[in-house]
Amino acid sequence: MFMCILFVALQTHPEFPLIICANRDEFHHRPTQAAHFWPTSNSSNKLLAGKDLEAGGTWLGVNQQGEIGGLTNIRAPELNQNDMRSRGELVLKALGDEGINQDWLQLHSRFYNPFNLLFGDENKLQCFDSRSQKLKQLSPGFHSISNGALDDIWPKMARGSQAIEQHISSHSTPDIDALLTIMMDNTQAPDSELPQTGVSIEWERHLSSIYIRHEEYGTRSTSIILKDKQGKIHFTEVRYDGKGRNLGRDEFTIASGE
Repeated sequence: MFMCILFVALQTHPEFPLIICANRDEFHHRPTQAAHFWPTSNSSNKLLAGKDLEAGGTWLGVNQQGEIGGLTNIRAPELNQNDMRSRGELVLKALGDEGINQDWLQLHSRFYNPFNLLFGDENKLQCFDSRSQKLKQLSPGFHSISNGALDDIWPKMARGSQAIEQHISSHSTPDIDALLTIMMDNTQAPDSELPQTGVSIEWERHLSSIYIRHEEYGTRSTSIILKDKQGKIHFTEVRYDGKGRNLGRDEFTIASGE
């Protein structure tokens, strides 16, 4: 159950054509491995991602080719079924040697509970919405993806996009710590602005903040991805517990095509 939020800045910064800020929200008891380079027989396409140890997939990753893959679930309780495949394997497929395309997604998406899949690079970044069966290429600019459609105007999506746009537009080099602070904003939306997604009003309140703090379910990690115009990716992951305490931070660099 990945109820995440992804903010994307595409071709908005002269030195960093792709910037992604993402929170992974999950049950705290679900076993997870921190971001790492996955063992692979293909040294030319290494995968850097965290790992869901329950189902074996991931929610966000980058590969040696400079491509990114990210997943959010679409919050539609009435459509969820227990016997579906794990959505985390979609990110692995998107970042694998064969990649993923619209035909495959339209044919196979029925085997998964509803999802948004973001994949590609700064030259062609696409998002597939399994509920609408549409694949959309992102235009240059600032985008947000949460648990509805791409660029829905939910309060936390608007709040985060505005803060990230303001920061990126005013800094020659994005400050990772400042972006992490934006992603830790636990401001909840007023009831009058809450989306109606099929969960209780209490949970709508909890889920309305960028950073979700709850002892059972909440933000487990924040990832900041900066890709520069030379193709080098800087990947930062910070992990949290149910009380919002920092459990560790890791930094990685991966140069595409090497």
